Amino acid sequence: MPAPRAALRHAVPVIAEGLLAPVALFYLTLVFTGFRGALVAALAWSYLAAGRRLLRGERISTVLALDVVLLSVRTAVSFVTHSAFLYFAQPLVGTVIIAMVLIVSAIIGRPFAQRFAHDFCPLDPQLLVQPKVRQFFIRISLMWAIVLLLNSGLLAWLLVSSSLRNFVLERTAITWGLTASAIFCSIYGFVLTMRRDGCTVRWGARIADPVPQG
Repeated sequence: MPAPRAALRHAVPVIAEGLLAPVALFYLTLVFTGFRGALVAALAWSYLAAGRRLLRGERISTVLALDVVLLSVRTAVSFVTHSAFLYFAQPLVGTVIIAMVLIVSAIIGRPFAQRFAHDFCPLDPQLLVQPKVRQFFIRISLMWAIVLLLNSGLLAWLLVSSSLRNFVLERTAITWGLTASAIFCSIYGFVLTMRRDGCTVRWGARIADPVPQG
């Protein structure tokens, strides 16, 4: 496995670009210019981030790609309806849909959680094809589906009981709290799965080059 610092260097730009920056821009613009300005600021950031990666020939992370698509739809609907409620209600529906996708992907044996894993921690392709690892991602897809459904339920309650400014902050705290807990469980579960299979997970250990056959 990559060293923790290397994993952080890989994951932090993805998180900052696709999650932190849009939320921060939305809240700051909401405070100073209002709801419509916040819509434009968050969407503009996502388009610029994706465009920058395309121009530099870099891979667009799954997080950023979803962010661009979902923010585009949310912003269009909110501009037409003039509704802040619908802007925040839409991602709740989207989250439920993603949870369903995770469940279905686990049932058919093609875990969607494996796609997100590469965004946050680059894994050896040879490792990903191991049966035990695939089984792990199937279980972890189901766990993330439960986390997303729980998150949606809590946010739906806050959406109808909190003010707009408070909701933005409360939503961020709850989402990040649940996400951090799920990430910890994912890492611990991966290490435990490998140990049960007789493998030792070494963070930052150098993997020897394969011996040429011939």
